[in-house]
Amino acid sequence: MEFDFSPLWISLKTATVATVFAFFAGITAAGWMKQYKGKFRGIIDGILTLPLVLPPTVAGFLLLLLFGVNSPVGELLMQLEMSVIFSWQATVITSTIVAFPLMYKTVLSSFEHIDSDLTNCARTLGSSEFKIFWLIVLPLALPGIAAGTILAFARALGEFGATLMLAGSIPGKTQTMPIAIFFAAEAGDMNKALIWVLIMVAISLAVIATIHVWNESQSISKNIDGSANLIRKLINFVIFGQFKDVDFFKSKRENKYLATISRGYTNETYASRFGIGEINSDGVLAFIRIPSLRKEVSKSEVFSQELSYLPSNFQKSSNRNNRRKELIVNIDKNLKNFQLQVDFIADGNTLGVLGASGSGKSMTLRCIAGLEKPNRGRIVLNERVLFDAKRKINLPSRKRRIGFLFQNYALFPHMTVAQNIGFGLQELPKNERISKVKQYIDMMQLQELENRYPHQISGGQQQRVALARALVIEPEAILLDEPLSALDTYLRNQIEKLLRKVLSSYQGATLFITHKLEEAYRVSSNIMVMSQGKVIANDTKENIFERSPNLVVAKVTECKNISRAEIVDNCTVKAVDWNCNLQVVEQIPSNLKYLGIRAHHLRFSNDLNRENTFPCWVADISETQHRVSVYLKLNCPANDFEDYDLQVEIYKEKWVCIKERAFPWYVRLEAGRLMMMES
Repeated sequence: MEFDFSPLWISLKTATVATVFAFFAGITAAGWMKQYKGKFRGIIDGILTLPLVLPPTVAGFLLLLLFGVNSPVGELLMQLEMSVIFSWQATVITSTIVAFPLMYKTVLSSFEHIDSDLTNCARTLGSSEFKIFWLIVLPLALPGIAAGTILAFARALGEFGATLMLAGSIPGKTQTMPIAIFFAAEAGDMNKALIWVLIMVAISLAVIATIHVWNESQSISKNIDGSANLIRKLINFVIFGQFKDVDFFKSKRENKYLATISRGYTNETYASRFGIGEINSDGVLAFIRIPSLRKEVSKSEVFSQELSYLPSNFQKSSNRNNRRKELIVNIDKNLKNFQLQVDFIADGNTLGVLGASGSGKSMTLRCIAGLEKPNRGRIVLNERVLFDAKRKINLPSRKRRIGFLFQNYALFPHMTVAQNIGFGLQELPKNERISKVKQYIDMMQLQELENRYPHQISGGQQQRVALARALVIEPEAILLDEPLSALDTYLRNQIEKLLRKVLSSYQGATLFITHKLEEAYRVSSNIMVMSQGKVIANDTKENIFERSPNLVVAKVTECKNISRAEIVDNCTVKAVDWNCNLQVVEQIPSNLKYLGIRAHHLRFSNDLNRENTFPCWVADISETQHRVSVYLKLNCPANDFEDYDLQVEIYKEKWVCIKERAFPWYVRLEAGRLMMMES
């Protein structure tokens, strides 16, 4: 008797069509659920996942109720002279229903594991949600999508119970392999059942092997290094306007920047080595535009277009834009542990933001960038209203023209250095995009790294790429969220120098968050101190460090010597914790509570008769490579290393000169260095 293979073809056809339906439905549902944060999220997710946990017969029964002749859907189909029951279409419906949850949950899990900073970064670079989904979310979730597709196919192929109830077992029409196995075994034809079982096992092993091979091939090192990677080509098309790879390199012999330009998916070269730039007398690339690459190009077709070293938004010029350059922030936001209440103005000078962890620094930046919505208040940038709670204005991130440098850099891992930098330039003509990307690559000293991926470059290089990407869109304000925290000391110093150079010429508002005082002092002109969601000080860096207005600011700025204080007379205060009276030169606040003096402002003296000079003894010392911290007890010897009043910081060269002196030593607290704090 000839063996009937129709169940195999019916199963494969059904599973394929069902997988296609589940693929698009699963991605759509997962994308929507990722964005939906409403109170019914749990219920909706449960409904979408329900076929995964329901017994197949229950699912089949519910489908019978839905498509039966007595149901509204069944009656409508009858009027259209259509019927679902006991048809091949019924096998597709049941297989799609049971396969959908696997596709949906796998894709949703992949979407949710994508770092939110990546999508937020894309928003600040001007991308719409549609572009973010296609250029960021889908490529990064591709392994999960592939795994979900394979699992959905396997589930659709093995569907039995619901299919039997809705489609029946009609040979050559609705009888799939699982149904064929059931009826063969029921009829006692074990050989036939075994053949179908072996076929199913073979297909299942093939599916498992496919998943394994796919996972292996999708490791980052393999996935993104391939020159023929389709996603890379598509991203290149979106960002640079056509299917091509452009490799820039410098020819020392010719003193020119050369390019290799390829098209399509071949290595066909249009103009493999032609000059696209010259080095001017200052050693700066005078960049020239690449002509259209849709046709053969030659040297003669290239025309020059000189660009200055710094982009237009870095050129300080009074006649370029007469608008006032300032960022005005006055917002309130209700948070879990405290209420964010910030009110400040940032102009063209860099504003450093200091504060303990959880003080609201990063949340403030996120509100300014449009990544978080304040409950009340107003944000105005260069006379443009970004947010106004009363007027119900809340510009999306992509329209705010704010460059945001995330703490973790948020580089797109599936894009090259050039693609990362050019991501926010998608609205520009392709030639201008390429020129601008190359300009910033030179500016950030990233030559010969254009075609590398983030994991292939160092932390300092990643930081420069992230900075270039934030600046290339010519933002009206720059927000830097601890940009140096993840770097080692050497790289931190190098990037800090670059930051100071770039920001010194930038004409927009800049907010620079850091927890290192030295960085804030070197990079910033003004400093704002935050505590528990509030601005407690905002002044020049000199005033913040030299005249801290209150105890919190003094502690945040790491003042080592603080004492409770009492007023003695108009020019004398008592340092209670130091047990001494001190002469002051500034007016004493009526509500004086504390005195402070920084460790490096203390001076050793040989004259006990000078004002504010006291005998002292060393309680303990702590040495670093260049400095020594000396812990002093005033007026009497210390009992132990914890018994001290003041901490002095001096260079080792000076410590060598005084450490052998006989005690007592004499320390002077200069009146002009004393900080008087009200609270």
